[in-house]
Amino acid sequence: MTDQASAPEQETPSTPDIPGRRTSASRTTLSHIMTHNDTNLLGTVHGGVIMKLVDDAAGAVAGRHSGGPAVTASMDEMAFLEPVRVGDLVHVKAQVNWTGRTSMEVGVRVLAERWNESAPPTQVGSAYLVFAAVDADGKPRPVPPVIPETEKDKRRYQEAQIRRTHRLARRRAIMELREKRAAEGFED
Repeated sequence: MTDQASAPEQETPSTPDIPGRRTSASRTTLSHIMTHNDTNLLGTVHGGVIMKLVDDAAGAVAGRHSGGPAVTASMDEMAFLEPVRVGDLVHVKAQVNWTGRTSMEVGVRVLAERWNESAPPTQVGSAYLVFAAVDADGKPRPVPPVIPETEKDKRRYQEAQIRRTHRLARRRAIMELREKRAAEGFED
């Protein structure tokens, strides 16, 4: 993963003074053929290899959408649905689902197909990452609002808002628990 940003989720959504960008403007696909160098001890592709491809594709989308550097703030969820094998051609499809003032959620789908077969690709994974746009000094900078274009884009936008609400609630609950334990004299 790339550098972490500090608390990008505590922002107010949308940046009205920056023109919005359509979902399709930054959508991208990264493809890579899996080799023996990518395997784990079980002989399938190592999950970390897939996660790096996911982060790379999501980072490209975040940078395109924001018009400059963006860093990984969090990986909200990474689901591995099927194993990936040596010789699979992996396609990592990413798009911005939601934007706040300085952060954006990028949704990623991972597909795999045999390099020498004409069967359609199978979805083998998915992930949601939060990126923070940063300036030359590494400070958060505003991002354009995302403009969902299709019904799927609109659904993804709404689901991203739910994930954001859950991330903030989870963070708040953990901080409250830590403060309570500290007040009771417990050191973690």
